[in-house]
Amino acid sequence: MNAKSIFTLFIAGFISLFMTVPCQAVEVTISDGLSNIAVKTKIEQSLSKLLTEINAAHEQKRNPNYGMLQLPTDVETTISALWDNSPFFCIDDQIVEKCLNTSGGKLQIRNIPLMLHSTENNGIAEGEDYQEAVVTFDAQGNMLSFNLTISRQLYMDVLKQGLDLTDRRYRELILDWTEQFRTAYNEHNINFLDAVFSDDALIITGRVMQRKTAEGIHYSETVYTSQSKAQYLAALKKVFNNDKKNLIRVVFDEIKVMRHPNPDYNKMYGVTLHQKYSSGSYNDDGHLFLLWDFTDEEHPKIHVRVWQKDRYDNIMMAFDFDDLNK
Repeated sequence: MNAKSIFTLFIAGFISLFMTVPCQAVEVTISDGLSNIAVKTKIEQSLSKLLTEINAAHEQKRNPNYGMLQLPTDVETTISALWDNSPFFCIDDQIVEKCLNTSGGKLQIRNIPLMLHSTENNGIAEGEDYQEAVVTFDAQGNMLSFNLTISRQLYMDVLKQGLDLTDRRYRELILDWTEQFRTAYNEHNINFLDAVFSDDALIITGRVMQRKTAEGIHYSETVYTSQSKAQYLAALKKVFNNDKKNLIRVVFDEIKVMRHPNPDYNKMYGVTLHQKYSSGSYNDDGHLFLLWDFTDEEHPKIHVRVWQKDRYDNIMMAFDFDDLNK
């Protein structure tokens, strides 16, 4: 073998060290937060098996096999929907995380590192995106849900701002539903969005348009549109269909939570999110306001959804909680 061949092999091997490839087997260890050994072991084993199967499916270019995993239907549905649009794998073979105990008695393992990728119709990988997952269990260690998550720091910051125990519990619910809301876009899950928006929801969307003056000066203008729930979901369904094999990336990197000041409406919360949305056909960076109603905690509703380009645009500032008192 000549020097050039040796050098080429060396470079190829060196580069391969930095390529993102799935680890075949994944072992999950709970480091703290759960004293019940039986439940701890059950969660560690079930999550390890799930992530290992996901990695095997990704490597073998097939769908995950849930046969031996004993997953609830909701978890299978979420993973399958994510897989259809952006197959993924766990990038670590050793995951050591604390167990988070929520005020509702549920257990969460957060910060599970994933790499999602999109594919074109011919199956060629087109793009990759790092995300983290959160898996929720009941008190007996049974898996309940699998969602893409917001960052740990953002999650804890929102909880720390709780005014009392009740407010903290609602903040946990808000964060949980925010993560489900975010995951729904990656899943292309119109049914979830249809269920979570109230039938008479106020929905305002915005789109940044590039304009040019008569003098040839270019500028940006945001055009806002008020839509019914049916109109919004119909338009969103078209976006999902256009991006059938494209990776949809939704990131919330700022969250502000405000409880309604009137005690009669203390189950209503305004949530402002800095949202970055990107896909094959559309991209935007703006601020999203959601008015959540937790009167039915198992089936909360969004009454208001407003997107605006800048934090202090008049669209969002015009909304007043006091309007709900009328």
